[in-house]
Amino acid sequence: MTTATTTPILDGFDLTEEQTMIRDMVREFAVSELAPIAAEIDETHTFPKSSWDKIVELGLPGIPFPESLGGSDGGTLAYAIAVEEISRVCGSTGLTLAAHVSLGTYPIFAWGGPKLTEQYVPALIRGDYMGAYGLTEPGAGSDSGGTRTTAVLDGDEYVLNGRKCFITNANHAGVFICTAVTDKSLGSKGISAFVVPRDIEGFSIEKGEQKLGMRGSDWASLVFEDARIPKDHLLGPEGEGFLTFMKTLDGGRISIGALALGLAQGAYDEAKKHAYERVAFGGSLAKQQAVQFKLADMEVQIQCSRHLIYHAARKKDQGVRYSKEAAMAKLHSSETAMKVTYDAIQILGGYGFSREYPVERMWRDAKLCTIGEGTSEIQRLVIARAIDREVKAAKG
Repeated sequence: MTTATTTPILDGFDLTEEQTMIRDMVREFAVSELAPIAAEIDETHTFPKSSWDKIVELGLPGIPFPESLGGSDGGTLAYAIAVEEISRVCGSTGLTLAAHVSLGTYPIFAWGGPKLTEQYVPALIRGDYMGAYGLTEPGAGSDSGGTRTTAVLDGDEYVLNGRKCFITNANHAGVFICTAVTDKSLGSKGISAFVVPRDIEGFSIEKGEQKLGMRGSDWASLVFEDARIPKDHLLGPEGEGFLTFMKTLDGGRISIGALALGLAQGAYDEAKKHAYERVAFGGSLAKQQAVQFKLADMEVQIQCSRHLIYHAARKKDQGVRYSKEAAMAKLHSSETAMKVTYDAIQILGGYGFSREYPVERMWRDAKLCTIGEGTSEIQRLVIARAIDREVKAAKG
């Protein structure tokens, strides 16, 4: 009989010392600074500028970016952990960070070339202004190929006309990544991406709709009326905007998955605490088998989600294809968040239905995770297509 020696795995996720340090730092910040105001910003629909300033001070927007641009070179996994920890107490703030980094900064870093990267990425990391991503339109949500906003080249400028909606961080952003059609005859291959400065003529921002959840996160509509942007603000080659935003959404799905995971974990923590403190039927509520089963299911699904998210993040950091893994992580985590927050309300009963407790807010916030960065149905489509490619490749 032989005895195998194994290296201890921290919490089953084998985090590095740096990743553990970031997790603990962000958790302490979230509990002390964000948790006390989470209910208030939800009730008042207020964007917490002071909280954002502290997030910038901690260097969180720069975690996945290189030190040469002002980041910390911490990688995607450390960044996902930061989003998760913030979202355990405040989904709105988690969404603000995720949208700024994954959607408002990463595309410029990945496809902006030296000029646009140097012009915008360090400023976004420093928090000089926020970034936002203009993809969704009134008639083009899941069908992103149905973009109607147009961009026509006129000399050294592109002239944009159209409208974008549901744009997170819009009122506070200094720069936007937007998609527009440059050649209608080519379908999705005629869509291009642009870096749009806030202060250009012909560009305006309109108030967004009232939201079910994430009410402490800003959103608005973007309006282009003969808005002119410099030709050199084309993001990547003309006609590759569809490919650009598909790859952007792959990364964004990891952060939205982490956001959903944080919401689920936060709701589970509240439910578990209540179950063990609440006395009912002559003993602790946690002694009731119906409650025990709910807590058990919560724990299983949360841990599954965490494994999927961390795996997708590590694949991205390794520079290998991760589209299917990101979709799997986002799908499982967002659906888990909906189930866990719902069951948390059930365990808390009347208290769960009250706004004096955070689980009803977490439930409302969780719904966004099944829609943003592609609906759950779109995630299943992405996964199914990846499976089909794998089967065909195996057959040769």
